[in-house]
Amino acid sequence: MKAQISQEDYDALIGYLVECQHDPELFVKLSFPWGEPDTPLENKKGPEQWQLDILREIKDEVKTADVAIREAVASGHGIGKSALVSWLILWALGTCSDTRGVVTANTEAQLRTKTWAELNKWYNMWIAKLLFDYTATSIFCNVDGNEKTWRIDAIPWSETNSEAFAGLHNQGNRILIIFDEASAIHDTIWEVTEGALTDADTEIIWCCFGNPTRSSGRFYDCFHKHRNYWHTRRVDSRSVSFSDKKQIEAWREIYGEDSDFFKVRVRGEFPSASDKQYISQAIVDEARHRVLKPYQYNFAPVIIGVDPAWTGADKICAYLRQGNYSKLLFEYPKNDNDLQLAGKIAALEDEYHADAVFIDLGYGTGIKSAGDAWGRSWTLVSFGGTKGIPPNCVNKRAAMWQDMRRWLMEGGAISADDSVLADDLIGPELVARDDGRVQLESKENMKKRGLPSPNRADALALTFAFPVLSRKEEHEYAWSVNNNDQVQEYDPFHGMW
Repeated sequence: MKAQISQEDYDALIGYLVECQHDPELFVKLSFPWGEPDTPLENKKGPEQWQLDILREIKDEVKTADVAIREAVASGHGIGKSALVSWLILWALGTCSDTRGVVTANTEAQLRTKTWAELNKWYNMWIAKLLFDYTATSIFCNVDGNEKTWRIDAIPWSETNSEAFAGLHNQGNRILIIFDEASAIHDTIWEVTEGALTDADTEIIWCCFGNPTRSSGRFYDCFHKHRNYWHTRRVDSRSVSFSDKKQIEAWREIYGEDSDFFKVRVRGEFPSASDKQYISQAIVDEARHRVLKPYQYNFAPVIIGVDPAWTGADKICAYLRQGNYSKLLFEYPKNDNDLQLAGKIAALEDEYHADAVFIDLGYGTGIKSAGDAWGRSWTLVSFGGTKGIPPNCVNKRAAMWQDMRRWLMEGGAISADDSVLADDLIGPELVARDDGRVQLESKENMKKRGLPSPNRADALALTFAFPVLSRKEEHEYAWSVNNNDQVQEYDPFHGMW
């Protein structure tokens, strides 16, 4: 094929491919005729924002990652995921010699008529197509007889015939794995594919896309119990420029914003989960949709909850809550530097003029001691404590989660972008008890079920540890006691006449 173009053009193609070796964003921008007249991209300026985000995420990791890069995207319909799949295939194949890869989908029909057909469209617009051959089942390098060692294949999956996914080893080179409509791909294929991720000194990129149709299975796990190992993203169909907004609005009117149909097909969210959960998906969804104005909460005390975690993949988290408003303040990997963490908490306490700081007793004693030395009035909270809890709760953790659940149901707002908190809130299940008291399963038991520790949710729950007065209320209370020797009974009509 080299003979069909001049040496100068051939050298230019090779130069461009080398330049893009670790930059899929640059590859996409240079490879196709964006905005050129009389081309399919005449009216297209470039990728959508969510596509750019994925390309940049891979770019940031591919140079330095010493483990497989894992990307999982749950989306509504019509967001351009097949286009992104095509770009990733052409980039991975075109910019690294002897790349090997496999692409599969939920059904053979999806693979052949949609995923691979979309690749054909972009292949035909690719400026380097002369160096590669496209067929109905594969795409490979046609230079110097590399067609068997430098290729990506479209392979339908079968749980009884998974050998194709077991032979993906490509030591020292690059491996690309694409799962399209990944919700319906059998867990066996996922498990066998894991075996391809053991090659050392190898660029391994595993990307999974699909509508989140099932609240179980390995695609679901990417966003939940395995989320610490995946870069996850949810893409709403309404966020892209070319989606059919009229059809989406019709679906919203017919099915409702919070229906499972709309969540899966438009919002890119998994359907409502099990009734065993203490806090249901529906409760969390409503809280994520609430948007508050400052006047609706800025009169309330500011409370900070801190959940330190220094084991395994757990993270230390801090949340702020003021009335029905909440905000993630920080999240760090495990850290045993008490002074550093205490300094961060103190700075946030001052920044937000916090009225109380509650810290989990489990790993918080060192942080509290540092705060004491600086004159801070922080409070340790024992999740297993029983003093002063409601009679229907087994321990302090259950009491705090009960108050948090009520808060969510009665107007509490969490960020729509905080998918980790949303997952944490629906994670814990109730422990069955003969006396009917509320008891949440332990973090240890959740981990046995394969779920991550709900650190963010526990940090938010800590803001419900004890009643808190604002500084203004404390001042007024103290003045009342000092000037009247007793607290006056509250009169709701005081000052009206």
